[in-house]
Amino acid sequence: MFKLGDFNKLEIVKERDFGLFLDSEVGEILLPTKYVPDNVEVGDSIDVFVYKDSEDRYIATTLTPKAKVGDIAFLEAKDINKYGAFLDWGLEKELLVPYNQQKEKMKKNRKYIVSVYKDDVSDRIIASQKINKFIEDEDIDLVEGQEVDLMIYEFTDMGIKVIIDGKYFGLLYNNEVYKNLKVGDITKGNIKKIREDKKIDVTIRKKINKEIDEAKAKILEELEKYNGVLYLTDKSSPEHIKNSLQMSKGMFKKALGGLYKEGLVKLTSEATYLKK
Repeated sequence: MFKLGDFNKLEIVKERDFGLFLDSEVGEILLPTKYVPDNVEVGDSIDVFVYKDSEDRYIATTLTPKAKVGDIAFLEAKDINKYGAFLDWGLEKELLVPYNQQKEKMKKNRKYIVSVYKDDVSDRIIASQKINKFIEDEDIDLVEGQEVDLMIYEFTDMGIKVIIDGKYFGLLYNNEVYKNLKVGDITKGNIKKIREDKKIDVTIRKKINKEIDEAKAKILEELEKYNGVLYLTDKSSPEHIKNSLQMSKGMFKKALGGLYKEGLVKLTSEATYLKK
């Protein structure tokens, strides 16, 4: 089935100096010459992304956009005019966020989290900053322990509100955060708990043994980088450890203890030393 704002496999039916015409359910669609791949000919089928140009005509490209219809993405505003904000989504024609779809008046050169969708009234691809209406909050197709992608959405007193796999809201509690994160960042995580009220708790902590091994490797890497001396000990502040190593103090102490037992480091009251 043909999908506007997505990839479609379409057959080449005509070749012209300015490009190829592709057959589709909505008629023939132009693939401009600059996007035509090598060694294709009439009768071949190719994968193309289809959107609409500035004159509201269907147009195809072999470029991969930063988002397609149904996606939630973190995109930069490149221009502002009387119609709204225009975001860079990796294609020639920028993506419009009308003023009525902005939570705040967008500013040029700033990045925003938006949902990309097809407007049923205009039949155009646009974006909205009003994410809530695109979030699923009833039919939760997730299980506890499942690995997911988390987009950092906003910071709250309890923790970080995240978007899970581009579909659901979740909460990453402050005591689960051991690395610096910013709005728009994507990180791997796991479903920790799905509550009776459909609220979802997530974690970015890995299984403890794997996490300790990775923390030990990080400490050794930093020791090598700084000529075998790291001015961190088990008495260092959690903030200092987090800023230096992107890990919690508890994890640092477990990893450091492991390295000490293995005879790889020497500990003093002021620093950690790599044993040669």
